[in-house]
Amino acid sequence: MNEASTHRSPWMDADLEMFRETVRRFVAEEVAPNHERWARQQQVDRRAWEKAGELGLLLADIPEAYGGGGGSFAHVAVLMEELAYAGDYAFGVAVHQITANYILHQGTEAQKRKYLPQMAAGKRIGAIAMTEPGAGSDLQGVRTRARLKGDHYAVDGSKIFISNGAMADLVVVVAKTDPEAGSKGVSLLLLETQGAEGFKVGRILDKLGQKGADTSELFFDNVRVPADNLLGGVEGRGFYQLMNELPYERTLCAVSAIASTEAALRMTLDYTRERHAFGKPLFELQNTRFKLAEVKTQATVGRSFVDACVMRLIEGTMDADTAAMAKLWTTETLGKAVDECLQLFGGYGYMMEYPIARLYADARVQRIYGGTSEIMKEIIARSLARNG
Repeated sequence: MNEASTHRSPWMDADLEMFRETVRRFVAEEVAPNHERWARQQQVDRRAWEKAGELGLLLADIPEAYGGGGGSFAHVAVLMEELAYAGDYAFGVAVHQITANYILHQGTEAQKRKYLPQMAAGKRIGAIAMTEPGAGSDLQGVRTRARLKGDHYAVDGSKIFISNGAMADLVVVVAKTDPEAGSKGVSLLLLETQGAEGFKVGRILDKLGQKGADTSELFFDNVRVPADNLLGGVEGRGFYQLMNELPYERTLCAVSAIASTEAALRMTLDYTRERHAFGKPLFELQNTRFKLAEVKTQATVGRSFVDACVMRLIEGTMDADTAAMAKLWTTETLGKAVDECLQLFGGYGYMMEYPIARLYADARVQRIYGGTSEIMKEIIARSLARNG
C-alpha cells in the first residue's frame, strides 16, 4: 500500500514494506520540507545524499560485497515511487543508481570495489555525461574525444543536460577513442571530478520543470583520466555497455511515471471532493467523475504493465523492446493524465503553489530524457520488423 495508490504490487513483500516505511520517513523529513529551497538553489543538499546513504537507501540493489544493500530492483522501485508520490524530481537518485549499475555490470573488479561503496554511502555522487550540444539520441555523433597517452586518456569536448552534473564526484563520460570506427569507437571513462585539471562545470540550466534538479553543462579541456578508469578495461565497448543498461534506465523512468500518474489522481480526487461549484462538490459533477474515471483506468492499466516489467527486471528477463514500450506508454500517459487533472483545478491548477502545477511542469521532460518518445517508437518499430 502507499499514500497515492491502494494497489499492492505483486513484487512487494514484508521486507520491502519495511523498506518503504524507511524511505517514506526519509522523504517526509529530509526531502519534502526542502522542495522550495532546492528549487531556488537548483540542486539538492549534499547532506541529503549522505543521510540517504546512512539509511541504506542508495544502491539498495547492489551486492553487499560492494557496499550496497544486497536487495533487488524492487528496492529501487520503492524509492522512486515514494519520491514521485511526494512530488520530488530534484533528488537525482535515478541517475546515481544507473551510474552504479554501469560499474557493477560493466566495470572491472577494481572499479567496483573502489567506487560502489562510496556511492552507496552517498560520499560520491554519480552522473553520466552522454548528451552533447550536437548529439543527443544519436550516440555515433558524439564528438568528445579521448586519446590514450601512456598511462592516461586526454579528454576533450563538452556535454549538456547532464543530471547531477554540478555535484557529481564521479562521471561516466561517453567519448570516442577511435573516431574512425563508428559505434565500435565509443568508450566509457570514469572521471573523478575533484581536482581534475581542465574539467569545468558550466551553468546549472534553467529548466521548465524539475527546478531543484542539478542539470548542467560540462566541459573537458585535455582532462587526464587514468587508463585504469576505462570502464571494463577494453576500448570500443562503450556503445554495447550503454545499450546493455538501457532496460534498467527506462524501467526506472516507467516506475516514476506511473507513480506520478497515481499521485496526480490522488491530489485531484482530494481537491474535487473539497472544492464546491454550483452548490455541490466538484466530484459530484458528471464531467469530473468521468475524467477521473479515465485517469484511474489509465493508472491501473499502466501499473499492471509496470509491475510486470519490474518483475522481469528482477528475474533478469527484461528486454530493450519491452522497456521502450514501458517508457513510451507511461510517460505519454502521464502527460495526458496530469493535463486532465490540472484542468479540474481550474485557475488554481495554473498556480505554482499547487502541486498539480509543479507536477505538470516536471512531467514534460519525461518524454524526452532517457530516450525521446520518438526514439522509443523507432526501437519498437524495429522489433516489429524483426519479429512481425
